[in-house]
Amino acid sequence: MRSCVRYCRGVPTSSAELLTAAPAADAATAGTGTARYSAASELLRALAAPVRLAIVAELEPGPRCVHELVTALHVSQSLVSQHLRVLRGAGLVTPERRGREVAYRLVDNHVAHIVRDAITHADESGHSPAAGTTPALEESA
Repeated sequence: MRSCVRYCRGVPTSSAELLTAAPAADAATAGTGTARYSAASELLRALAAPVRLAIVAELEPGPRCVHELVTALHVSQSLVSQHLRVLRGAGLVTPERRGREVAYRLVDNHVAHIVRDAITHADESGHSPAAGTTPALEESA
């Protein structure tokens, strides 16, 4: 315990200190206090559904039409549309007109990296389904 006190001086330990502590280099660009965490929380909330994670993963290589997402994910068109609406509302995807169709693309690839890292972490920590099984994607938005 004593060694922790010696090595942890200056490291925020309370919730209030964690919320207001920002590295000097990041403080100017990332904001301060709870606003940084609120924005990150909203991002994670927008991703907090298996179908939305799958959509982001499918959009990583490039834009896809709704029918392509339906085929790739094996879920209904209405379910894909509902989840795309959430992702659009969060500013994570944007539509592009392709004649009569609408393709969606990621606004930036940072979100794809977050999803890829989360999936890798789940696989490594044993939180993913057993090998050879395909998890069912949820049917609600």
